[in-house]
Amino acid sequence: MHAINRRRFLQYAGLAAGSTALNSLPALAAEVFPAKPLSLVVPYPAGGASDTAARIFGESISKSVRQQVLVENYGGGTGLIGAGKVLAAPADGYTFFHGSMNEVFLAPLLNPAARYKPQDFMLAAPVSDTNIVLMVRNGIPADTLDKFIDYAKQGKGKPLTYATVGIDSIYHLMGDALGARLGLSFLHVPYKGAAPALQGLAGGEVDFAILAYQSNFDAMQQQGRLKVLTSFSQTLPASLKHIPPISRSRTVPDFEYMISGGYFVRQGTPAERVAVLRQAIGEALSKPELRARLEAEGRTVEQPIDSQQQANQFFDQYLARATQLIRSVGRKTTAA
Repeated sequence: MHAINRRRFLQYAGLAAGSTALNSLPALAAEVFPAKPLSLVVPYPAGGASDTAARIFGESISKSVRQQVLVENYGGGTGLIGAGKVLAAPADGYTFFHGSMNEVFLAPLLNPAARYKPQDFMLAAPVSDTNIVLMVRNGIPADTLDKFIDYAKQGKGKPLTYATVGIDSIYHLMGDALGARLGLSFLHVPYKGAAPALQGLAGGEVDFAILAYQSNFDAMQQQGRLKVLTSFSQTLPASLKHIPPISRSRTVPDFEYMISGGYFVRQGTPAERVAVLRQAIGEALSKPELRARLEAEGRTVEQPIDSQQQANQFFDQYLARATQLIRSVGRKTTAA
């Protein structure tokens, strides 16, 4: 072969080989997930029940995927701000959401400002059901739910005030539903999360609060800063045996509610990346010490799941429960 032609042949051959190698790089890169830290968005300020659980899970997930999990708190708007952060991020699995019925379902179904629908999220895995409790401020002369109801009925026209994590949260709807059931008017006072709502109750800013249970409620009760009167569940985990279940009430024994939560990603996230997250969440749920920590916070912990089909079934159940709750208080969804 002529020397010049031979050089050209080798150059073309080298270019072709390089092109083939480059073309294979995206496929190889796509198999590596995660290749950088993950963002775990919590839609409430630090210190609340959601934040506590997210940090417990984040630690375990980080070890499973061998990448740092950064917990990011975005309080306000009954979770709308946090949900918006997830939906504004790329659908690549690097941003996932510690979500519940409040932010993923109730907010977009009730609040036109949400500008998203539940189906914009995809459930990677359910994690737990959380007990909801009713607490009263120090100074309310009642140590049971029924005595509190009697006290409320003796009011002289001034409605009792109650704190929740925000407008149109499950806790807000429960307060409205309880008032309607009893023929009472309660005045809702929304806060930007559980921690500020709890501070408002302990500081005497409101008369009672409806919130997801946290173990620090017990210490605050022992200090005389509040009283936990009931859990809105019929059966309680061992860690909550000291709290009366709603079934003990002679007035509203069937007023039962819990709040379900899990980890969500933006719809359109590649299935193989969602599967990586699901496996890491499942590994967390399989750890006895992690389950014990969650149960100590009043949660009924789910078993791991291994398919998107199972996750979708949970998603549909949550949506049905949210829709039924909205109807039960005489509200209409934004789609109605």
